[in-house]
Amino acid sequence: MEENLNEQNEQQQIVKRTVMMKGRPMDLHGHLPQTGAPAPDFKATANDMLPMKFKRTYAGKTVLISSVPSLDTPVCDIETRKFNSEAEKLSPEIEIVTISMDLPFAQARWCGAAGIKRVKTYSDYIKAEFGKTYGVLIKDLRLLARAIFIVDKDFNLRYVQVVPEVTQEPNYEEALKALKEAAESN
Repeated sequence: MEENLNEQNEQQQIVKRTVMMKGRPMDLHGHLPQTGAPAPDFKATANDMLPMKFKRTYAGKTVLISSVPSLDTPVCDIETRKFNSEAEKLSPEIEIVTISMDLPFAQARWCGAAGIKRVKTYSDYIKAEFGKTYGVLIKDLRLLARAIFIVDKDFNLRYVQVVPEVTQEPNYEEALKALKEAAESN
């Protein structure tokens, strides 16, 4: 009984959040973590179909997480190529990862065709754990919203950018500046 009351209270406290997709509002599922809070851990699937646990894989690194709907769309393609180009200029202690709902096979094919070497891609297709944990799961489409999260080496969330219109690119300059600041302050 008490558990049900706690669930009801939690659900009442959830603020409805949306992003736009071609001007149409789309509800987001999950809780958006706040800057300054500990970054939630999550599991996703690597291109080799093995599970990737975020905190175990990226211990001691500063990480930019780029959440995109699908690598096979023009804006996601541009964004991931841009971050790959920028990643090549960064210290090995800084990682950039892209997460989408694309199947790992499709991600691997896309990375090969696009020449992506420095950005790591992961799939959230099994349980949408990242999307729910970071509050960027587009509920009706079961895709991820376009967002950027920066996590420092101590796993504190240093920056959050949820792009209001999914079909638009993020603010790269702002995100990369925050990434470099997070890496330098550690």
